[in-house]
Amino acid sequence: MDDGFRGVTLTNTMTRRKERFLPLDWRGGAAEADRQVRMYVCGPTVYDFAHIGNARPVIVFDVLFRLLRHLYGADRVTYVRNITDVDDKINARAARDHPGLPLNEAIARVTEGTAAQFHRDVAALGALEPTVEPRATAFVTSRGDGKPDMVAMIGTLIQRGHAYVAAGEVLFDVTSMPDYGALSHRRLDEQQAGARVAVEAHKRNAADFVLWKLSDADEPGWDSPWGRGRPGWHIECSVMSAAYLGNTFDIHGGGLDLIFPHHENEIAQSRCAHGTASMAEVWMHNGFVQVEGRKMSKSEGNFVTIHDLLETEAFGGRRWPGEVLRLAMLMTHYREPIDFSIRRLEEAERTLTRWAGELTGEVAPASIPEPVLKAVSDDLATPLAIAAIHAADGAAERVAALSLLGIDLVAYAGRMTAAAEAKADSVDVEARIAERLERLQARDFAAADRIRAELLEAGIQLKDGKDPATGERVTTWELKA
Repeated sequence: MDDGFRGVTLTNTMTRRKERFLPLDWRGGAAEADRQVRMYVCGPTVYDFAHIGNARPVIVFDVLFRLLRHLYGADRVTYVRNITDVDDKINARAARDHPGLPLNEAIARVTEGTAAQFHRDVAALGALEPTVEPRATAFVTSRGDGKPDMVAMIGTLIQRGHAYVAAGEVLFDVTSMPDYGALSHRRLDEQQAGARVAVEAHKRNAADFVLWKLSDADEPGWDSPWGRGRPGWHIECSVMSAAYLGNTFDIHGGGLDLIFPHHENEIAQSRCAHGTASMAEVWMHNGFVQVEGRKMSKSEGNFVTIHDLLETEAFGGRRWPGEVLRLAMLMTHYREPIDFSIRRLEEAERTLTRWAGELTGEVAPASIPEPVLKAVSDDLATPLAIAAIHAADGAAERVAALSLLGIDLVAYAGRMTAAAEAKADSVDVEARIAERLERLQARDFAAADRIRAELLEAGIQLKDGKDPATGERVTTWELKA
């Protein structure tokens, strides 16, 4: 009997164990033609450009998406990554950046521009588009297509005794769920006793969280049984995941910072609204990202966006190719913290450039080497996969292996060659070689070395040799990516 196991093991935050991955549809007896692997990952809140910390879950879960597609079939994996386009941070940015516009128009300017930039950034990082990319604003009230909406789910939670209305808000009652805190391993009595903020007068418990809040006249809002308002953050993902993946699905992913309160509260809402034992079978979380050994923050001056790295010279005084950023991320296991540094980027670039330099002519299709597939299948052990790629037999296998990690080595090599040719076009190479030979004959070795270094910076590699007939020095050159 096919239980859906394809050799994949994943670390489940809920159990704190590495487990064999067995998709629900294979275990639940779904018809073979209907079986899907279903995954949800929290996407961006589109009020600002995505930073390098936001890039990590995009890359990590894109590798998982690629692995699952390879093992189960491209049409057998449904990957949902949302866009949060209703949030108080968005409102504040819209009012700041577009003070002369009506708020709704200003919000649209912010969210559309930021979402478009996010899509450009993650495409440059080699990320595939998710199967579905829902926006929160499309799921606030009844859609008319049978898919769930936030107002309806909140109503269900009230009806079932898990939520209450107080002071114009709808709040989730955490004490109505006996095992609240299972994901973060925080007991409810400890959360209440250790609460760092005073309990608002209208809250029953310190840990109760907002499902719906009223909107002022100058804030975005939707009509609801509790007045014109807007949803809390957590309810959005509960509704959008259910809309496309069902009440219980296979994998839910995101950054380590989302375990509490966001994912904990998603679980509470979803399980209590649907009456299910779980929301997702496997919870996966990637580790934090530091920049040059320090926590990233604007006050520290080390806040780096993906756009900065790709398109400006804000980090290390140069632009970095998307493939280099991606490999630099994957050199550390996804669950471990990562120190994103110029040194790491330089190491990743040297590696890719060396591999690209080994490509000669057209690369024939090849299978992914078994050691690479085995490493990635073992809880996304990408550092082990990269070590196996170093040991791969030939360029074709290396190209195939890197494709599983989302890196197109052929395209990278082509761009590097084109860039080197563009640099070389601006240099009179033969004249500089002749000048260097004159410097060597004059024993001005320092000047000769400077010319060699300048040409290398322009992508031109010099090779010295001897004429076999005369014994005189002969210098040839080639383009170096």
